[in-house]
Amino acid sequence: MGDKSTAFTGIRSIKIDNNKHIDFTTPKIMGILNITPDSFYDGGKYTNTDCLLAIAESMLNAGADIIDIGAVSTRPGAENIGVDEELKRIIVPLELLINSFPEAIFSIDTYRSKVACETIGVGAHIINDISGGTMDDQMFTTIAKLKVPYILMHIHGTPETMQHSPIRKNVVGEVVRFFNTSVDKLSKLGVEDIILDPGFGFGKTLDSNYTLLSNIDKIRVNNLPVLAGVSRKSMISKVLKLTPDRALNGTTVLNTIALLNGANLLRVHDVEEANECIKLISRYKNTSE
Repeated sequence: MGDKSTAFTGIRSIKIDNNKHIDFTTPKIMGILNITPDSFYDGGKYTNTDCLLAIAESMLNAGADIIDIGAVSTRPGAENIGVDEELKRIIVPLELLINSFPEAIFSIDTYRSKVACETIGVGAHIINDISGGTMDDQMFTTIAKLKVPYILMHIHGTPETMQHSPIRKNVVGEVVRFFNTSVDKLSKLGVEDIILDPGFGFGKTLDSNYTLLSNIDKIRVNNLPVLAGVSRKSMISKVLKLTPDRALNGTTVLNTIALLNGANLLRVHDVEEANECIKLISRYKNTSE
């Protein structure tokens, strides 16, 4: 067996604040905590305070490095709620989580610069923008002013329209062009702490999703870490002909492939299983005959 230990080396770390860094020598885990009533898998599950705290504690104990909080569903065809409603949903739960878990790192899943400002002001650490700055032209300058890490995701269209005419050809080239252009814009604004997300399911056909999965390392620019978010998505359900609640095994399979192909951060609903996956893949990559 050849030496595979170099697969996760050379990836840039992300500075959270003056005291915290995320190093990607070993892949990391982002636990999904949706506080929406209509997300495709866990909508409405965590709107109760006790449930919210319990699931956050469970994720952290299971090995989550980041908890990603979303107040707006971005599933295909999701309703586009207003910014005031998004803030109403997210601020109080965020404050509760930060007070309850002061050492944890919290990411905010939003494409709105106003929500980014408000939540970072409360104490969140990272902005996870599914639109990659395409749905709010103030997002890049806002991130530069806030001086926080930014997850730059590729999307084709919007959540309402992205599956009307999904990308069918040359998806790797399109994603790479988007990353190169966007990273250059962010760098000129002084934003260096960037995580790349190819946006599985966001305006791609089933075949395009799998093409991206097999080319994760090829879409990387500037040695930036790449996030893989395939957890319980339709790219699993459509192949296996099952519902998201039965897609844990398929998620683990695709997370394994993502890690083998260079993913540095797994965004998942099921943290314990993702952590086991990372431990096994890390052992495999660091074993030589």
